Amino acid sequence: MLSLLFLILYIPAVMSSSSQMAGIFPQDPALPIGSTLTATCSVSPDLGLHASSLFWSLNGRRLPSSSYSVLSPTALSVTLPGLPASRQRSGDNLVCHNHGGHVLAGSCLYIGMPPVKPVNLTCWSRNTKDLTCRWAPGGQGETFIKTKYTLKYKLRWYGRERECEEYNAAQPYSCYIPRDLALFTPYEIWVEATNQLGSATSDVITLDILDVVTTDPPSGVSVSRVGDLEDHLSVRWKSPPALKDFLFQAKYQIRYRLEDNSDWKVMDDVGNQTSCRLAGLRPGTVYFVQVRCNPVGIYGSRRAGIWSEWSHPTAASTPHSERVLSGSCDSKSGDSNSTLRRELKQFFGWVRNHAYGCGGMSIKLYDQWRVWMQKSHKTRNQVGPTRG
Repeated sequence: MLSLLFLILYIPAVMSSSSQMAGIFPQDPALPIGSTLTATCSVSPDLGLHASSLFWSLNGRRLPSSSYSVLSPTALSVTLPGLPASRQRSGDNLVCHNHGGHVLAGSCLYIGMPPVKPVNLTCWSRNTKDLTCRWAPGGQGETFIKTKYTLKYKLRWYGRERECEEYNAAQPYSCYIPRDLALFTPYEIWVEATNQLGSATSDVITLDILDVVTTDPPSGVSVSRVGDLEDHLSVRWKSPPALKDFLFQAKYQIRYRLEDNSDWKVMDDVGNQTSCRLAGLRPGTVYFVQVRCNPVGIYGSRRAGIWSEWSHPTAASTPHSERVLSGSCDSKSGDSNSTLRRELKQFFGWVRNHAYGCGGMSIKLYDQWRVWMQKSHKTRNQVGPTRG
């Protein structure tokens, strides 16, 4: 029992002793891609090892002995020319072993590039309450070694420098400032990139929170038919509730697509109204509709706001082109309705080719159609001849 206890205590002591009695120089170096490295493994004479019995490995693969040089009975070097980029950000593992494969010492190699000045720094505020900033790494983007990006900001004239603290691992080049932001005072914002090979700083941008406001998507979006009109849909929505206490004028956009088509058509002429009628649609077809908002002129800001995300898609279908009208069986009424339906069908077919977007029906539009019909010699009477 005592011998077993002695063995348990003795083995870690030997391992600890061997690790302290051997070392690699340089230890954990950072080098540019393409560099040549000569590393030396030195062992204590107390280990009773000769340098010629040692060998090297890199990332678990034994290096050829042709790259070794015996510098002394206790020192063995290895030369690695034209080093490629590190395979992992935690560094490549260069290890010195004894003849039995036991690890004597190790070193991490960080082979990469210094950071390039970050670019495309943009920021936006959701409802004036917070600030999110996003940027892109400069150059090719990849440095191959761990690079730290720090977003810094301060009030332009009298503020102290502060660092953003909430970084999103899912979006590595962004940071979120949740609170304690001043309005009516410009901020200076920039990004610093740093790694073991150098550092770089982005251009400084200056912005006022009120000039970069976005908001939540419009709520309560509904899409419905317009009676029996086969090529119309009515869209209604509510203004973003988070901005109800701010002085601003909202602009809206609508986009819609067919159920079996991924291409969206965007309507830019909605203005600040909270309803719109889509015309020129296909009869008997399912459409998906979305709405988004741009808050303009919050507290008198002269800059356009930033578009919100699109609302969740809302679906509705237009009526089929051939609809059977229930009701009276009077032949005269049926003939009259048939004639009226035929003319309405011609009229709305003409509208599809001459009017698009959020437009309402008007007498002027109808008059234009009548003129077009007269010129085409296709005018029909509204009511059939009276029977005697």
